[in-house]
Amino acid sequence: MKIKQLTTSDAKELQEISIETFTATYSSQSDINDLNQYLEESYSIDKLTKEIENTDSTFYIFYDDDNEKMSYLKLNIDSAQSEDDFDNALEIERIYIQKHHQKKGLGRQMFNLALKKASELNKRQIWLGVWEFNENAKLFYTHLGFEVAGEHTFNLGSDAQTDLLMSRKI
Repeated sequence: MKIKQLTTSDAKELQEISIETFTATYSSQSDINDLNQYLEESYSIDKLTKEIENTDSTFYIFYDDDNEKMSYLKLNIDSAQSEDDFDNALEIERIYIQKHHQKKGLGRQMFNLALKKASELNKRQIWLGVWEFNENAKLFYTHLGFEVAGEHTFNLGSDAQTDLLMSRKI
C-alpha cells in the first residue's frame, strides 16, 4: 500500500475518487438531482484546489500495490474545521473507501494516520460528522472510541440531512 499526501497538481485525481466514493455511498438513498447538485458544487476542480491549498487541511489518497486508488482522507485543523465546537482538535472531514476495498482494515489504517497527525500537532481530540442513518460508520467509529457530541445539518442539494458529530479524546 502507498499513501500520498496531495498537492494542487492532484486535484483531478482527488475529484475522481471523491465523486466515485460519494456516489457509491449515497446514490441509493438520495434524489438524483440533489446528488448531482452536491457533486457539482462540492467536487469542482476549483473548489478542491482551494481546499488543497488551505494550509489547515491535508488530503491523502491510499493506493493498493497495483496503484489503484482505494480510499482518501481529508483532515482539518484550526480555521479549516467545519465546526467551532471542538477546541484544540483535528477533524476528519472526509474518509471514503471504494466499495470493493471496504472491510479490509483500511478504515482503521486511515484512522491511525489521522490519530498520528493529531498527536504530532498536540491536539487533544479528534472528531468527525457521520450521517445519522449510516449505521456501519457509526458502529465503526463507536468501536474506535468515538462518542456522539452533537449534530449539525448537512445539505445534500435541497435535502437537509442530520450528521452526528462524534469525538474522541486523544
